[in-house]
Amino acid sequence: MTTPTFLFHTTSKIVLLKLFLMSFCPLVFSQNSQKQAVDYINPLIGTTHKGFDLKPGDGSKYALEGGGKIPCTGLPFAMTNFVAQTGETMISKPAYTYEDSTILGFTATRQPTLWMGDYGYVSIMPQVGNLQVLPQKRKLNFKHSDEISKPNYYSVKLNLPNKNQIKAEMTSTERCGMLRFTFPKSENSHFIVQSINVNDSILPWIQYVSSTENRLKSYTAYIKINKESGEIVGYNPDRVSLNLGPDLKNFKGWFVIQFEKPINNCGVWNNNDLNANILESYGKKRLGAYVSFPTNKNEVIKVKIGTSLISLEQARENLKAELPDWNFDKVVIDTREAWQKCMESFAIEGVNEDQKSVFYTALYHTLQYPRILSEYGKYYSAFDDTIHQGVSYNDYSLWDTYRALHPLLIFIQPNRVGDMITSMLNMYKEGGWLPMLPNPAETNIMIGTHADAVIADAYVKGIRNFDTNIAYEAMRKNAFMPTEGDLLHFRNDDRQVWYGYEGRAGLAFYHSIGYVPHDYKTESVSRTIEYGIDDYCIAQVAKDLGKNEDYNKLINWSKSYKNLYNSNTGFYAPRLYSGNWAVPTDAGFTEGSPWTYLFGAMHDVDGMIDIMGGKEKFATRLDQCFNGNFYRHDNEPCHHYIYLYNYCNQPWKTQELARYHSKFNYRNAPNGVNGNEDSGQMSAWYIFTVMGFYPVTPASGIYALGAPQFPKLTMNYTVNGKPCKLE
Repeated sequence: MTTPTFLFHTTSKIVLLKLFLMSFCPLVFSQNSQKQAVDYINPLIGTTHKGFDLKPGDGSKYALEGGGKIPCTGLPFAMTNFVAQTGETMISKPAYTYEDSTILGFTATRQPTLWMGDYGYVSIMPQVGNLQVLPQKRKLNFKHSDEISKPNYYSVKLNLPNKNQIKAEMTSTERCGMLRFTFPKSENSHFIVQSINVNDSILPWIQYVSSTENRLKSYTAYIKINKESGEIVGYNPDRVSLNLGPDLKNFKGWFVIQFEKPINNCGVWNNNDLNANILESYGKKRLGAYVSFPTNKNEVIKVKIGTSLISLEQARENLKAELPDWNFDKVVIDTREAWQKCMESFAIEGVNEDQKSVFYTALYHTLQYPRILSEYGKYYSAFDDTIHQGVSYNDYSLWDTYRALHPLLIFIQPNRVGDMITSMLNMYKEGGWLPMLPNPAETNIMIGTHADAVIADAYVKGIRNFDTNIAYEAMRKNAFMPTEGDLLHFRNDDRQVWYGYEGRAGLAFYHSIGYVPHDYKTESVSRTIEYGIDDYCIAQVAKDLGKNEDYNKLINWSKSYKNLYNSNTGFYAPRLYSGNWAVPTDAGFTEGSPWTYLFGAMHDVDGMIDIMGGKEKFATRLDQCFNGNFYRHDNEPCHHYIYLYNYCNQPWKTQELARYHSKFNYRNAPNGVNGNEDSGQMSAWYIFTVMGFYPVTPASGIYALGAPQFPKLTMNYTVNGKPCKLE
């Protein structure tokens, strides 16, 4: 990693300052009090379905999405998260939503974001009384006052109809979870395991993404009870985002569930049918097993769950490696220590308790995705539906996270960055293209090929522990080669049924006429701008590798956004293949309006300033954006806008806006994230902003200065293996 360049602006000129980083011993978080950084993490932040009310004049009446986060347990970047499930698995609503008042299971989940699907999940639910197996019948009430949520431990009291309670506790590792249940006295206590849940109540407008019909047609789950070994095993082949990706005949979420108490009375269930003493079953819609037993007052029963995407044997191996015994408290301590070590990337002073919770929870959110999918040297690839040797990360939300999350990981997780890039290169080798947004197979969601920006940014900043030749080959293919049928296919929406890898839709037009035409491709304006960002990033690598011909082409293409700037209106606008402006003029944008993308060419700020008539006029347009409430912090395209005042000699406005939005949009409350967290991007923006600098242009090595938020903040990181700190 090279020393970063910080872009410092005065009112009269721009001065580039090199920050000379000296090596220090890492700063250990203060042990003067019992409370450590990890103890400030509040996983309930960002768990509401709807965001908080905005003040009059703040841009919108209501933030329609809360953070979309779940209060899960598990290690950083865990393959499998474990969470109390308050609702049935579906796209548009995560497993846990704070507004809910019932729990229907404790689930092993891989749903990465609100608008992506879960896959290969399994759940377990305790019960007392008459056996009820279906989700809406087995659910139990709970109160948030009876809930404890930490990254290493979760507990809740489930209220029974007879006023007794079941206490449920949960902790987990990278691929496995352990649960501890305290039962009341009962002759009829149960555990209900569910291995698949295809939900009939999915909203009609989600059906084209998460088709119930296609899932029932494609999937058959399996479950088996082994009385002798005290296990329930099986697999779940469900991918909630089935329609968005290719068919995967070999995909299965394998599980091994072990009980501390012997299994005697048991059976399987399939939809409404209970089959006592039947030990094995296949099913498509809802399938599971149950175990029944008497319990004494305050009897404690532990359950272990091992998961794998490779095989049943691997799930058992994962369980053996990560949970070799029944020591629940040790797992709680070990997982806590792992998170504390990650929190020690930062030390903050002079702030109140709420600010500490907001900061360390934001850091926690940045350390969950992309998730690890490799299992001790092997991994299942959804890009060729086979098993491979090597490393794998998945669930990249690249349209969001290339902006701030991946640049932050270069500082705080440099040892993982190379493996994350290698994982994307493995996807390229196995599927033919770099990923856009895999879940776990490619989904074609969002626009641009922003793996290019992530790889190039790491390369420019000195991370090279990946195959740079393959990396350049893969990026170059994105930039130079249209996908099959590119000239013919009209893309109708962002979450279109799988038809093959999309890549840069409209790339042939982008090369030939200098923009993506509105009459051939949707989201044409946003595509043109974002393809230019990626071209700029690849160009920086091409230049370093001495590929001058490629560099010249890429840099030239990166200016194509200017071809869609309508000087009469002062906005980018959609253009037809003929060259005429399209109607309506506010069409052609991704998740936004003409204001959302007016300052979108983050790779060429000077070029944007030029086409808008100079720095003074550029600043005036920024004023209009912010004063007119067109800035929407709850979505990613605008995240760099605050820092653009630096480039037009008005840095104090950057500082004022950075202070305001870092406080207004982030709170120590369940509705404390204004907008979908999107796999850590919202939180990464916050961390950079309170530090006082931000990576406006990927692959440039330059950071724009803002306004430090805390009296003292220390970031500990490494440069070429040497510990350093930035205060």
